Amino acid sequence: MTSPGPGPFVQFSHQVAHIAGRPITFATACILIVLWAVLGPIFHFSETWQLVVNTATTIITFLMVFVLQNTQNRD
Repeated sequence: MTSPGPGPFVQFSHQVAHIAGRPITFATACILIVLWAVLGPIFHFSETWQLVVNTATTIITFLMVFVLQNTQNRD
């Protein structure tokens, strides 16, 4: 009898970790940070402008912890 393949979360976390580790992902993140900084003066450094980046980074960080932990557990 053969063992079942990796579950959907394992496949998903492997794919996300692969994409997150690519140089183009890092470059895209840098471009988004520069774009956010450039838009600051246009939006007069409003609370909404700050809230957008704070919320986005918090959500991404929270989710990436689980994905990367899963990848680390496999190694």
